[in-house]
Amino acid sequence: MKASALEFRFRYLIHTIVYVLGFTTPWNIWLHLDTVRTWQWLAAWLSRMGWLSFSTATVTVLVLGTLSALAGALLRTWGAAYLGSGVVQDSVMHGNRMVAAGPYRYMRNPLYLGTFLHTLALALLMQPTGALFCIVVIGIVQLRLMFAEESFLAAKLGEPYREYCAEVPRLIPSLRPQVSASWVQPAWGLGFLGELYMWGVVVSFLLFGWRYNSFLIMQGVVVSLGLSLVARAFVAKPKAA
Repeated sequence: MKASALEFRFRYLIHTIVYVLGFTTPWNIWLHLDTVRTWQWLAAWLSRMGWLSFSTATVTVLVLGTLSALAGALLRTWGAAYLGSGVVQDSVMHGNRMVAAGPYRYMRNPLYLGTFLHTLALALLMQPTGALFCIVVIGIVQLRLMFAEESFLAAKLGEPYREYCAEVPRLIPSLRPQVSASWVQPAWGLGFLGELYMWGVVVSFLLFGWRYNSFLIMQGVVVSLGLSLVARAFVAKPKAA
């Protein structure tokens, strides 16, 4: 179930390929399936069930998607500020220190949870089959990466990390800190810069969502990705450990 070192190295490329397939859904073309977006499909379903009017359901789904994107961006920025954006973006795993500060006092994997919440928001812009494909595959990829990283850290850091794992939940955050804070100075500026793509998606939902146009939000996602690639040049990569 653990990801290989090669999977970890190319994890961003793997995520990008999965997202592209989710948005393009080539199988929909082959099977001549409907091209409605998941956002519209969910709103129509809520309306058919009699729970909400279609217009209210459309706004509700938009709000939930925006909140999911926002939660993902906050979690990843919070985690990157304490762990270091260079470490977060590096192609190899690092195990020279244990960070038990910031979000890592509440859960062990805020970055992976943040990515999954981000995926739920993006899935609303995809066609239903693409959304299902993307959520399932990204979920599996995240779990494989998570197990690989935890195994690596346990081997590198030994008993202190195993004790940390026994106290702090893997993904579902606790309501209170589970361990004493280690001294780590957060780098908020670099944390935000490293997660610029995530914040760009949030802004895209906020700016274009109220026009009820998934295509405009998708354009914002693409622009955000481009900006984040430029920003990566300003995030220093640490030495492997």
